[in-house]
Amino acid sequence: MLPTYTAVRYITPLREGGSLPAIVETEEGGMFATKFRGAGQGARALIAELIVGGIATALGFDIPDVALIDLDEAFGRSERDPEIQELLRASHGTNVGLRYLPGSLNYDPVALPDINPSLAADIIWLDALTTNIDRTPRNPNMMVWEGKLWLIDHGAALYFHHNWTGLDDARIMAPFPQIKDHVLLPAAGDILESDARLSPLVSDELMLSILDAIPDQLLMDCPAGTEPAFPTAGENRAAYRDYFARRLAGPRQFAAEAAGAAELRRSQPQERQSYRR
Repeated sequence: MLPTYTAVRYITPLREGGSLPAIVETEEGGMFATKFRGAGQGARALIAELIVGGIATALGFDIPDVALIDLDEAFGRSERDPEIQELLRASHGTNVGLRYLPGSLNYDPVALPDINPSLAADIIWLDALTTNIDRTPRNPNMMVWEGKLWLIDHGAALYFHHNWTGLDDARIMAPFPQIKDHVLLPAAGDILESDARLSPLVSDELMLSILDAIPDQLLMDCPAGTEPAFPTAGENRAAYRDYFARRLAGPRQFAAEAAGAAELRRSQPQERQSYRR
């Protein structure tokens, strides 16, 4: 199960994030970069963080410790910024945090060009599987800390769950053309080898354990004025489990698309691109 910590102090907003995450100090666990349920994309961004983070951890990637962060009704009352106050009032209860990595640096392939080709291919495969649109040159969402590459911020992944009613076999099995913008494509090794090695590890048992750890409160939360996509949290978990089982069953078009994008990128002259600071 995921650890749960109580937030005691709002330290500073992370303005680079569109949903206004923040560094939060907890009573028991130290500091976490926290995403709030009351932000624009709501609980589903937090669910994506938990699911993709769980898969990444199980596959051996370096990812900051993930925890549930509880905000009581008094939290944030002293904040002077009305936007932050409104966000915190809408986020009482369960939120999601990643362990704060003090002194970490944003990944920049120009300043830090050396990366293992197999690791690059594995990360691209993970992002293609989970339809993560947010690992681009302008927004790498990777940190360098203690000599390792750490994956962060997966709230924009799993965009299918914002429209369950339009999800059919064709969409589940579809390739992920946005992978062509992935920041690690020039460094990638054999993505089809990554696919053959990693896909059996994302088992039904793994997905069950990841989904069972997600609180019902998050699964049943939905934007104001809308109804939950499924009547119960159990049916919601079953829908995510079925999605991954069908997407991984093959043929895995997302892996072939990613391999083709890497080959195309390697054949093109490289130009310096703009990276987020």
